[in-house]
Amino acid sequence: MIRWLITLGLALMASPLRAEPCRLALVLAMDISASVDEAEDALQRQGLASALLAPEVVEAFFSSPLPVALAVYEWSGRTTQSIILDWTLIETQADLLSASSTVQRSARSHQGSATSMGHALTFGAAMMQRAPSCLFQVIDLSGDGSNNDGYGPHRAYERAAFANIVVNGLVINAADFEGELFLIPFFENNVLHGPGAFLEIAQGFEDFERAMRRKLERELSGQQIGAVQEGEFR
Repeated sequence: MIRWLITLGLALMASPLRAEPCRLALVLAMDISASVDEAEDALQRQGLASALLAPEVVEAFFSSPLPVALAVYEWSGRTTQSIILDWTLIETQADLLSASSTVQRSARSHQGSATSMGHALTFGAAMMQRAPSCLFQVIDLSGDGSNNDGYGPHRAYERAAFANIVVNGLVINAADFEGELFLIPFFENNVLHGPGAFLEIAQGFEDFERAMRRKLERELSGQQIGAVQEGEFR
């Protein structure tokens, strides 16, 4: 908490004329590619809805007087991205409960196709362009496979829109296919982007809720946003 207050104070001192309405714009991206079946998709939706209401996550949401702007979308191939929860300012527990309910009631928009991470990330960056003005911007990409269609994450990160965006990852380490044995290093070397970016690992879809709780708590508590690292964004 002390570290978060210091980070927040430094950010406000750096921009004395800019009064931001929120501390963090956080967009969560869920994988609905062909490798994710209906039961696994349900575990993701229910897992995210439950994680948003976990006591430690609720506490992290309201750990600062500045609120969080939250959005959720699902992704798969080059043109299969769909918004589940549009930008919502989480100012009260009622706002958070409504956001969780929206995710829980959502239905899969596509049966799934290839895994196009670059296009998914570009969609997330476009959402950030119409997000509320916040101190920090984070895209949270979940997936159970590596990129196999369209351009990859590095190509997406060449775009100017990612200059101030941190990208964290959540690997669903189901290992359904041989290529997924190398999924963790793929995320580490290709998906993570920006100062303090980190990876959380779920051991299968049944473990998604636990991993999402851990990741949300870390993102919302300020343990990684605004962290100082040597070097430039990846």
